[in-house]
Amino acid sequence: MNDTIPLEQASAQKHEAQQAVQAHSGALIALSQQLYEHPEPAWQEVESAHAVAAVLEDAGFSVERGYLGLPTAFRAVAGSGQFRVGLMAEYDALPGLGHACGHNLISAMSAGAGLALAEVADTAGLTVEVYGTPAEEGGGGKIDLLDRGAFAGLDLAMMAHPAPVDVAEAVPLAVAHWHIAYTGRTAHAAAYPTLAVNAADAFTIAQVALGLLRQQLPASVRVHGIVTNAGTAPNAIPGSSEGRWYVRAATLEQLEELAPRVMACFEAGALATGCTLEITPESKPYAEFRTDREALDAYVANATALGRTFASEGPSTTMASASTDMGNVSQLVRAIHPYIGVDSYPVSNHQCEFADHCVGPVAERTLLDGATALAWTALDVAATAQHRPDNAVRN
Repeated sequence: MNDTIPLEQASAQKHEAQQAVQAHSGALIALSQQLYEHPEPAWQEVESAHAVAAVLEDAGFSVERGYLGLPTAFRAVAGSGQFRVGLMAEYDALPGLGHACGHNLISAMSAGAGLALAEVADTAGLTVEVYGTPAEEGGGGKIDLLDRGAFAGLDLAMMAHPAPVDVAEAVPLAVAHWHIAYTGRTAHAAAYPTLAVNAADAFTIAQVALGLLRQQLPASVRVHGIVTNAGTAPNAIPGSSEGRWYVRAATLEQLEELAPRVMACFEAGALATGCTLEITPESKPYAEFRTDREALDAYVANATALGRTFASEGPSTTMASASTDMGNVSQLVRAIHPYIGVDSYPVSNHQCEFADHCVGPVAERTLLDGATALAWTALDVAATAQHRPDNAVRN
């Protein structure tokens, strides 16, 4: 590699990257605020994707919208170095909860890190790629992108996720998302109840079975869901019902072993009531996360240098065991997914109040710290890769 940079220049590159984050801070904070004020759910992030892409395009990135045929995905590229770093921007909101998972901050941090690295890409030997990845909250946008060839050849994939406190290592679980539908027969609840096949009762039986099953499940397993439709009038026995259920496990292998036992609970509801049952996957399963230790150690050192402190235990750290389609990316590419705090505990992700902690002065500091720490981490990992004896990038 002809563009290898002496390690002693790293501090100068980091300073330049940090200066770039500060220079773009107004645009990044405005971007985060805009996403917060105009939340869009999975696969509908039209304005959100445009807003994030526009910030990068205005700074000189080459942007491909509708990336790989997904209307609300994009890929933005700057630099032409050998070491390819990918930053993931998530921007889908939770229905009814807005940005209660802080994806407005994720987008702004990834965009900010991209802008910072673009300033030093030529001297650091980088190609900087920011990916707009739709539908993380259950739709699996990154999995669709993977299936279409995205992320192939990346040397490092990164993002930082808002949480109540800073937690260095994410341990996201594998998860499957299912749509459950029972079909029975409706009838007047008082005059003709014997003519009905009660689809609401099918869910009652299934949930009782799931509750009993939990005693025999490993501690890492989670089974949870909601009934989205189970009738429209109290004097009409429901002839159809629907729900959405998630099943989480430590690994995809454990998830595959567990799935038949959970499905049997839904089958019990159909058997007992006489309903027919249809189980439809809402996306491919999300994989467990595989953390790159070298990159994570670099992130921790860089975030600490910025004054951040990491929690290692206690109830405020449990967000580290959620699930993400970034796990699927980590099976292919060296990756990190640290949690960065917005000082919200006991308010936590997926509570409506959490969205309000993802804007304002504390969130703005989190945004700028996250963008800087991610950029510095990419510089550290790239420099180490370039100075290995074989001058090769490890994948």
